[in-house]
Amino acid sequence: MLGEDLVMFKAVINAETLRDAIDSVSSLVDEVKFSISEGGLELKAVDPANVAMVSLKIGNEAFEYFKATVCEIGIDLVRLGDVLSMADKGENVQLELDEESHKLKIGVGSLSYTLSLIDPSAIRKEPRIPELDLPAHVTLPGSELRRAVKAAEKVSDHVILGVSDEGFYMEAKGDIDSLKLKIPSTELLGMKPGEARSLFSLDYLEDMSKSISKAGEVTLEMGIDYPLRVHFKLGQSVEINYLLAPRIEQE
Repeated sequence: MLGEDLVMFKAVINAETLRDAIDSVSSLVDEVKFSISEGGLELKAVDPANVAMVSLKIGNEAFEYFKATVCEIGIDLVRLGDVLSMADKGENVQLELDEESHKLKIGVGSLSYTLSLIDPSAIRKEPRIPELDLPAHVTLPGSELRRAVKAAEKVSDHVILGVSDEGFYMEAKGDIDSLKLKIPSTELLGMKPGEARSLFSLDYLEDMSKSISKAGEVTLEMGIDYPLRVHFKLGQSVEINYLLAPRIEQE
C-alpha cells in the first residue's frame, strides 16, 4: 500500500518539558538535525566557534504519546522556541511530521502552527564527540553551579574550575576583584578525586548554566587543561551532555 513506507512522527509532550530541552541546545546553536527513532529524539551539535558541543536525548517515555519510524528532520530552534513559548503552564503540545510538505505541524491548545523544516543535509555535520577519560568527577546541585557562575561573572570573563583532595573549587580573577568558591567533598553530592584544573570561558558556562540550574544534580568531569564534560538530566527522560574546550591559561 502506498503510504506505508512514508516516514511518520506523531507525538504529544508537556510543552515545558520540550521547551526546557530545546533551551539547553539553543543557548549554543540555532539549527539542529534531530534523529528520530522508536526510542525517542536525539541530536548532537557544535557551536559555530567550535568551543562547545551539546548532545540531547529525549526518551520516548518523556512523551504522553509517541509514534515514530526512523527519520531525520532539520529544525530552526529559535522558531520552535517561539511557538513553544505560547503554551500555558502544564499545557501539552502536539507534534506531527507532514512528510509530503516537509513541515512540522504543532498544536498548542487551540493554536495550530506549521513549521517549515530545514533540509538536514544543509545543517552543519554532527560532531564526533571525543572519548575522554577525565580523572576527576564532582556532582552538585544545578542551582549551586548556576549561582557560582553568576558570582564569577561579576569579577571576570573566565574562570578556573578545579578539584583537589578536599573538594571542588572555582576561581575568578579580574583586574580589581577576585572570587574563590570552595565546596568541600562532604557537601558535594558525589566526588571522584583526581588532578583537575582548567580555565574556561564564562560566556559559555553562563549559557549552559541556565539549563543546568533546573537539574537536581549535575556531574562535572575534569582534568588538567582538559575539556569540561557536563552531564545532567531534566526529569527522568531528558538527558543532556555538554563538552567545553578549555582556554589556555595566561601567566
